[in-house]
Amino acid sequence: MSQIVLLFSGQGAQKTGMGKDWVESSATARRMAALADQTLGFALSDVMFEGPDEELTRTSRCQPALYLHGLMGLAMIRERLPNLVPVAAAGLSLGEFTAHAAAGSFSFEDGLRLVARRGEFMETACQATEGAMAALIGGEESQVRALAAAADVDVANFNAPGQIVLSGSVAGIDSAIAQAKDFGIRRAIKLNVAGAYHSRLMQSAQDQLAAELAGVTIQPPALPVVCNYGASFVAEPAEIRSMLEKQVTGSVRWTESIQALIARGHRNFLELGPGKVIAGLVGKIDKDVTVHSVEDLASLEAAVEALG
Repeated sequence: MSQIVLLFSGQGAQKTGMGKDWVESSATARRMAALADQTLGFALSDVMFEGPDEELTRTSRCQPALYLHGLMGLAMIRERLPNLVPVAAAGLSLGEFTAHAAAGSFSFEDGLRLVARRGEFMETACQATEGAMAALIGGEESQVRALAAAADVDVANFNAPGQIVLSGSVAGIDSAIAQAKDFGIRRAIKLNVAGAYHSRLMQSAQDQLAAELAGVTIQPPALPVVCNYGASFVAEPAEIRSMLEKQVTGSVRWTESIQALIARGHRNFLELGPGKVIAGLVGKIDKDVTVHSVEDLASLEAAVEALG
């Protein structure tokens, strides 16, 4: 019996064609894709499989696409490995919603509607604000926080040691990039994103999401879920709502989230999402843990063989 921690991808991991080979080969994946299309009232699966890239990259499309892809991958691995025991779950930003659906905090359909609305709200907030983001490579947290304060921007993501992301106004991010070396940061790279995610510029999206969350039935998860905002385990429905809401403008504390799981003795992880982004981050946090990445049929079969 294999015990494993489920990890789900965040925005940016999406790629055209994701999930297509699963739907072509699995009745379960076909049912889930059809249910998603029906629930949302548009052909999300077509956008996932055929693109075009600029349509899939839209915040309102890639968030439900990654949610569906992660849960399809989990359903297919569970079919093949009925003795697999997920012992905890976490997800990067958007992936936290997928983790809660996997843990039974809310239904597949409710979660899908939530992430679709979240994506719409964030897309609208991006269009209404002049926002940008930058990745900082090779800086200590204290140096990054000092730089963020000097440039009047927010810390969006603590992704891994030496990899932290800032978010805020275009002017603020440009200022942060210009000053980065003065604060002891090796490199600052402006990211190709639509706006300032996980910053105060997302406040309108957070307020709207809070109203949506209030209307969704949430129950205590069947397995421990780590939230991004608190980097802590959440179980109470009110706390889950609060953490999912605050995450929109708050920092994603991914490094601490993974460390919290490792501190409980977990060393075996399963990444569900395209591109092995999470495996790369987890490897920087702790090189002694194992991450099996599942994104397509070939990697699914490899993970089944390794875990079976």
